[in-house]
Amino acid sequence: MARRSEGVPQDPGYVPSAPSDDQLIHRHAENGEIVGYTPAEYGVRKDDGLSVVKPVNSSAGLLVLAVLISLAFGGMLYGIVQMALTDQWHILGEIWWMYLLILFPLFAGWSSYFKERKAEKLRKSRNLPRPVE
Repeated sequence: MARRSEGVPQDPGYVPSAPSDDQLIHRHAENGEIVGYTPAEYGVRKDDGLSVVKPVNSSAGLLVLAVLISLAFGGMLYGIVQMALTDQWHILGEIWWMYLLILFPLFAGWSSYFKERKAEKLRKSRNLPRPVE
């Protein structure tokens, strides 16, 4: 049995049940109407309108941020290679904590991108507009 069809009855007329109203997140959509989204369709946190800095929450914006953080991490790995080639390991003893600090935004950026990308696909399959808050 294929991975996608695990746990799904194989009857030709099977239609999955709609999520109940208590499982939905009701938010304003781009067109101004209130739409109910499942947590998977909602994606990453959207703007609540109260912050001065607007969060990046589109998949394209999250992809750009994740790639930039990955490039920064790659630069730090290049620094380790240079320390190894010049035999200056004492520098790593002073800045090792920076490598641990960049791991959190690195994993958060990529996981947010994949979460929002999956949510966009789910919204597209149900023909739902993108939530704005």
